[in-house]
Amino acid sequence: MRAYTIALVGNPNSGKSSLFNALTGLNQKVGNFAGVTVDKKTGIAKISDSLTASIIDLPGTYSLYPKSADEQVTYEVLLNQKNADRPDLIIIIADASNLKRNLLFCTQITDLRIPVIIVLTMMDIARQKGITIDAPGLERLSGVPVIPVNPRRNKGITQLRKVIHDTYKSKQVYGNDFIDIPSITGPWLKEVREIGELDSDYAALHLACNYSGLKYINAAQRIRLAALLGEVGFQKSKVQAEEIMRRYRRIDIIMQQCVVTESPMMKRVASERIDKVLLNPFYGNLILLAVLFLLFQSIFWLARYPMDWIEHGFAMLGNLLNSVMPASMVRDLLVNGVLAGISGIAVFVPQIMILFGLITILEDSGYMARISFLTDRVMRTAGLNGRSVMPLISGMACAVPAIMSARTIQNRKERLITIMVTPLMSCSARLPVYTMLIALVIPDRSILGFFNLQGLVLMGLYLLGFFMALIVAKVMNLIIKTRERTFFLMELPVYRAPRWKNVGITMIEKGKIFIRDVGKVIIILSLILWALAAFGPPDAMKEVETKYAALVQLHPEQAKELEKDHAAAKLEHSFAGMMGRGFEHIIRPLGYDWKIGIALITSFAAREVFVGTMATLYSVGDSDAGKTTLREKMQIARREDGTPVYTLAVGLSLLIFYVFAMQCMSTLAVVKRETRSWKYPAIQFIYMFGIAYLSALLVYTIFK
Repeated sequence: MRAYTIALVGNPNSGKSSLFNALTGLNQKVGNFAGVTVDKKTGIAKISDSLTASIIDLPGTYSLYPKSADEQVTYEVLLNQKNADRPDLIIIIADASNLKRNLLFCTQITDLRIPVIIVLTMMDIARQKGITIDAPGLERLSGVPVIPVNPRRNKGITQLRKVIHDTYKSKQVYGNDFIDIPSITGPWLKEVREIGELDSDYAALHLACNYSGLKYINAAQRIRLAALLGEVGFQKSKVQAEEIMRRYRRIDIIMQQCVVTESPMMKRVASERIDKVLLNPFYGNLILLAVLFLLFQSIFWLARYPMDWIEHGFAMLGNLLNSVMPASMVRDLLVNGVLAGISGIAVFVPQIMILFGLITILEDSGYMARISFLTDRVMRTAGLNGRSVMPLISGMACAVPAIMSARTIQNRKERLITIMVTPLMSCSARLPVYTMLIALVIPDRSILGFFNLQGLVLMGLYLLGFFMALIVAKVMNLIIKTRERTFFLMELPVYRAPRWKNVGITMIEKGKIFIRDVGKVIIILSLILWALAAFGPPDAMKEVETKYAALVQLHPEQAKELEKDHAAAKLEHSFAGMMGRGFEHIIRPLGYDWKIGIALITSFAAREVFVGTMATLYSVGDSDAGKTTLREKMQIARREDGTPVYTLAVGLSLLIFYVFAMQCMSTLAVVKRETRSWKYPAIQFIYMFGIAYLSALLVYTIFK
């Protein structure tokens, strides 16, 4: 039996996600709607002792006239009567502080003749603005239940559950048609309803407007509709304009009777006063730079101690295992394979958690939306607008969901360019590589007494990726031609204190995901690398064994040093060494050796694998494995001529390479899925690798 299904719909930033979380708790999952790549967020809610419902959180939209992929999904779920996701009940979330605009969408939904409940959120903000709403009066005039709710404080949720249960029991469709659709279109609309087998005049109007692009009607129905609409001379834009005007005329009457404003000028709330400073073209950008500066300083400052504890803890554990276990291949596998791989990634968990925690604070407080507004002018110079900023900022966490979030961009050209440049933003997967290399080649000292040099370099890498994204976007804007134009309209949410519980949960969850998802890849690749580095062609390995056995007999006093040379020679002649040597001639101009070459290859699975790869390669054959940290091993690493491997030039070259290179299979896969073509991921990989290689070569040449 199909579960009772409830859909949550509403304008963006209306509190829909908060209500979803309040109803479902932790009983949530994310998938995809059938046939499209738009996220489908569902959950199970206990409504009453006798009712458990499936909740669908539909993408936010402003009206039933879709302009993006996300809005199209909401549109088709609500109108397609044969859709498996079509709800039994719709809960419309309306922002009480912007009620008139929200009521347009509410009235469109009620005319679909599906049971509806209107939930008023942001009542506290409305009161701050001097707005008083008569909820019972609004319920009377609209003909549907209206319930004020504050999901953040769990207020009104009990009453909402009761009304949901009552609606389920009564099977009642509340309300009448908000406007008389046939009086706008004509009597032929009845025939459209029959062709589409629909249960409302308003659904028939939408079928008439969009029948050519809808998936839930067949070819025969399309032919009949086309013939009918041509015969009656249907004019889509004229009818839609008349519909909107009629709705707003009735909405104005409702607003006059149910909404009272204390004075013609609403009270200035704190958010508006703050925005006078934070959105100022001069002071706002200075503050934005200061916020970004503090964010990256904090990543080093706050994470330093837990990172040191984790690093030394794994070193002590490795030393303990070496002392209690007899020398054997099992010990070598455990210490130099498994433990080295885990330690190489676990040490960066504090920084990942801190990064996501700080980003969550910016989002929860409402400041992230202001960043979009502030950067709109900069984005326009590159042929984009502020709507592209959110995917780019999200790319600082992970490029995969960031690219998927570009669906909200209506202009196809801007959406494609945003997808193509988003991977240039430094994601959290790059953070372990950045911090390891910065700690290796950049001195840990203060500038002007309190600016940490390593933090400044980290901020510079993030800004470098952002500005390169703008440059590439500008070039693509000149190449890709389109006549389509868009305007950037965005509602700024009010400032709020961050929900610290939400920040803490996000940090813990992201840490778990990082360990679980990345850890699997790291451990598997570490074990494979250990095997590749421990074994090689039998003849070559036997020759190395014979050579060093003879040298030890000739020079027993040098046994310890010969043992290290022996381990290095075995690694060089192993399968891993052969793979690295084969790639070395390509990367030698950048100052990289064959071990770095192996790490560049393996990190294509995921950038952070670079760290695990280096941990494994520098542990295999190391007699001091477990006694020294990876950073210490890399600091003392030497080339054949005795010069250090990780000089300032090599370190900076590697950093620049990882800023620009497309070292992520998952990102390429999601770009292919979003663009439905392998052409764009291929172009993306080639142009990013080209920029990375040439930039790294330039940096190495300058600093060597």
